[in-house]
Amino acid sequence: MTELPPDLHRLRTLETWLALALDDVRRAIAAAERRETERQRGAEARPPAPDWLLELGLNRDAPPAYVHAGGCWNAAKRSRAVARDEALRALADGIAACPHCRPDTALGLLES
Repeated sequence: MTELPPDLHRLRTLETWLALALDDVRRAIAAAERRETERQRGAEARPPAPDWLLELGLNRDAPPAYVHAGGCWNAAKRSRAVARDEALRALADGIAACPHCRPDTALGLLES
């Protein structure tokens, strides 16, 4: 252990500094606990991932680009959730199935 100063004045100064430092650490711990609680609450309140996605075209007049399974890593940000029947209808209308997640196979249109 580090040697402490022998005189009372420096010991009291050190005590004050340690008390202030401890207060800072406790405030940081409380803030971290609040952030963790908020993160957990957000994760619990997050809606479930959709089962099927329709990737929209690059502009509003372009047809949709792909049909994706809900957890596809390749789905673009311009995707929207769709119901199973809408995903089936889109595939039947000629919209391409994502080659990575293969929603056509998952929907039972193709056998793997």
